[in-house]
Amino acid sequence: MKMLIADDNRAIVDVLKRYAEDEGFQVMTAEDGETALALCQEQTFSMILLDVMMPGLDGFTVCRRIREQSMVPIIMITARGEDYERIMGLEIGADDYMVKPFVPAEVMARVKAILRRVDGGASRKKNIHTYAGLTVDLDTFSASIQGQAVPLTKKEIEILWILMRHPNQVFTRDHLLDSVWGYDYEGDIRTVDSHIKRLRAKLAHIAHPEWDIKTVWGVGYRFEVDA
Repeated sequence: MKMLIADDNRAIVDVLKRYAEDEGFQVMTAEDGETALALCQEQTFSMILLDVMMPGLDGFTVCRRIREQSMVPIIMITARGEDYERIMGLEIGADDYMVKPFVPAEVMARVKAILRRVDGGASRKKNIHTYAGLTVDLDTFSASIQGQAVPLTKKEIEILWILMRHPNQVFTRDHLLDSVWGYDYEGDIRTVDSHIKRLRAKLAHIAHPEWDIKTVWGVGYRFEVDA
């Protein structure tokens, strides 16, 4: 397995590299955002550890660009612990977020936990669900309507999957927040509203009269289908 460690702090890179190699990873490193992005375009990685503050392109930009083409697991690393940075990293597609200083063994534990989840999903029957021309594939985190691809983010895919698997059932914002972001997520329910708004806008580009995502005022959302 290959791991990319992108951080301009040489000491941190050396420590993480040593721990990762002890776990059996083949490690490549980058000290700036441009190099990290170039390596991602040239290589296939099983895991990326991505520093937020790097010369050139910052970690958020690199993560966003990677997510345009790949769902490789990404753990963001930062020297600051502000909530808005952690929330931004998770919303643009990072799988986890760690604040310096950290214990390298904990980083490796989180790496292994994420990879177990990814590998477990790959070994199961393909997670594909369809309804009236809409297809969502959790193995590839892709969606299409009438065969036309719809460019959705990881979180948008997960929200759509939950809703469409239970047609006409109302899901509260709190339920969606816990299911998609996790019970330890410290953001608020407005995160769900903003993702639903973007999801609807993207789905609206292709007609789908048989179904829609409806708001149930004061409660949440449902995947509404014809009876």
